[in-house]
Amino acid sequence: MERLARLDDGQMMRAFFYGLLATALVFVLMDWRTISQEAALVPAYDPANPASEPVLPPALTTGEPEDAPGEVTTDAETLKQAIRFELQPGGVMLAKGAIDPGSATRFAAEIEARGEYVKVVQLDSPGGSVSDALAMSKLIRERQLNTVVEKGALCASSCPILLSGGVERTVAEGAVVGVHQIFNGTREKLSPEMAMSEAQRTTATITRHLDAMGIKPGLWQRAMDTPPDRLAYLSVKEMRAFGLTTAAEKGAP
Repeated sequence: MERLARLDDGQMMRAFFYGLLATALVFVLMDWRTISQEAALVPAYDPANPASEPVLPPALTTGEPEDAPGEVTTDAETLKQAIRFELQPGGVMLAKGAIDPGSATRFAAEIEARGEYVKVVQLDSPGGSVSDALAMSKLIRERQLNTVVEKGALCASSCPILLSGGVERTVAEGAVVGVHQIFNGTREKLSPEMAMSEAQRTTATITRHLDAMGIKPGLWQRAMDTPPDRLAYLSVKEMRAFGLTTAAEKGAP
């Protein structure tokens, strides 16, 4: 009891948080087993390949908002193509499309070529490669760039990792931001033990990164609570509470 009394609130919260993550990992493994079993019978949804899924997966059946808070106006086929980086007026770099393996290398080359001109990375992506999203997010923060999701744009799956890299992070009213469980993207069939190990490693990596970016644990908890074939849309209130947005929503009253 004396040792427990000496624990500060921060230590107790961290212990509670990691307990929640351990529980969530069990469900990740269960989802992996279900997906693996179904894959033997029918062509399955591949959470690592945005081109194999709808741009907007069905909403999570519980939580708020249950439906998309806005309408994605970008062409669905454009979003499924490999992400492209286009320089816009005012120092804005538009990043549109799926985060395919190799995206981070192309992004780094674009940033290096543009020098100090780029100030903002504008996102419109259904997500994709977690490792590439992490690398791009780190570079965004290293270069002290801001991130934005405009009205009618999508930022889902691993895209919020990119969003988290911005020094200032803005989501316009009518933009769609959502999260779900993130898989590692390997096409190799893993044993349950290896799948659990990989899920733990990925969870630890993303958790450390989001913490370093100033994002609160609630964001990753929302993702871990949501199966990979569903999407938990984030409300304005949630994004503020999680620290995912740092500026007032563009277009909001």
